[in-house]
Amino acid sequence: MKKDLIEIAESKSRKKEIPYFEIGDTVDVHCRIEEGGKSRIQVFTGIVISRKGRGMNEMFTVRRIVNDEGVERTFPLHSPNVVDIKPVRSGKVRRAKLYYLRQRSGKGVRLSQRHSEHTATA
Repeated sequence: MKKDLIEIAESKSRKKEIPYFEIGDTVDVHCRIEEGGKSRIQVFTGIVISRKGRGMNEMFTVRRIVNDEGVERTFPLHSPNVVDIKPVRSGKVRRAKLYYLRQRSGKGVRLSQRHSEHTATA
């Protein structure tokens, strides 16, 4: 009974379509930012280093390098502030969590490319 009520409540705020992306993929995350009374959409581009949780609680972490400094952001998958997720490039990895990229810098951060159908090839 309690599980059914939670499922009904979650289904209203769950997103209908979630794009397919994996660990190691480079993604563009379009997130809504509100400053003052205005709202704008900002794109955060980086490598997906982890996914965790299930259902409504699923989250993913994206890492990028800005001015030789690593920046990580964790996004809830079903958040209304995450407008869109676009996979750009698919990386070849053998791990579920890519936390080892935190100790690397320069060319050591790059992952070899895997040819995949779910990424946008332009």
